Amino acid sequence: MTTLHSTRAPARSRTTAVLAEDLVKTYPGKGKAPAVRALDGLGIEVEAGTVFGLLGPNGAGKSTTIKILTTLATADSGRALVAGLDVARDPAAVRRAIGVVAQRSGADPVATGRENLRLQGRLYGLRGRALEGRVDELLRRFDLVGPADRPVRGYSGGMQRRLDVALGLVHRPQVLFLDEPTTGLDPEARTAMWEEIDRLAAGEGLTVLLTTHYLDEADRLAARLAIVDRGRVVAAGTPDELKGQLRGDAVQVELPAAPGADEPLVYAALGQVPGVGEVAVHGRTVIARAADGAAAVPAVLAALDRCGHPAVAVRLARPSLDDVYLRHTGRSFAQADHTAAPEGAVR
Repeated sequence: MTTLHSTRAPARSRTTAVLAEDLVKTYPGKGKAPAVRALDGLGIEVEAGTVFGLLGPNGAGKSTTIKILTTLATADSGRALVAGLDVARDPAAVRRAIGVVAQRSGADPVATGRENLRLQGRLYGLRGRALEGRVDELLRRFDLVGPADRPVRGYSGGMQRRLDVALGLVHRPQVLFLDEPTTGLDPEARTAMWEEIDRLAAGEGLTVLLTTHYLDEADRLAARLAIVDRGRVVAAGTPDELKGQLRGDAVQVELPAAPGADEPLVYAALGQVPGVGEVAVHGRTVIARAADGAAAVPAVLAALDRCGHPAVAVRLARPSLDDVYLRHTGRSFAQADHTAAPEGAVR
């Protein structure tokens, strides 16, 4: 079990590839808007050769963290090391040691895929046969040989995203940062990207730090992850460790309408049901945790009926990362994502 009650990351080990300690970042408000605290003492530690996930809703501070770790932004306070290098003191060396795949493609849409890869290689000092060999290798690896000499603007979303990752790997970095790598991809392209990310860590020993707001993606890919909310790490560990903190089943009940002013009555009614705890109401959905969900369902439904809110649907679910997020923040993940700050306000 690895819940963080402090925002300070653990002491650095010999195998640490990325370390952030107590990162704070505040963006000034625009006009009369107040300043926004994007990071509020965030700390993480990433072991070399693994996939590490930063999981959180939009506006949680994930992209701000990536910007600081990749030298694109500076923290107000705190410390960050990447590949053993201080990002504030030696940013040029950090840039040579990392690859970055941003949310928005950095490829030139007018140039071909091959031309984009050649340009990226030249920026890192590759020339001649070494450059051409690396370009050919990446085109084969990412299944881009066919469209290699076509302008990138004609690529599908999956092809363009594969090219973005190839561009981040041209110079053989030690750490690869993937910021929301599968946003906008169809299910087939998304699955293919997951498989490639697995190969990067397992087959090549590359350290991958990815941000995502997809719960299934973090569960599937990350050897370890940190759940971020409002600029702080609220929980960290392996997906199984985090889900293992939650005992029993989640009983999820849909009501005809949100309880509104009767919400305290719902909490009080379910609080009297033996074996039921951690009750939360989100709109029309009531969620409670029970050691034996199946046995608790009749009593839960009866309690809701007595307080004037009969159920229209009920289901049981084993612990999920959404449940972990709910326990540590008091909100469901979907609710937090829906009420997040506007795009660009807090990243």
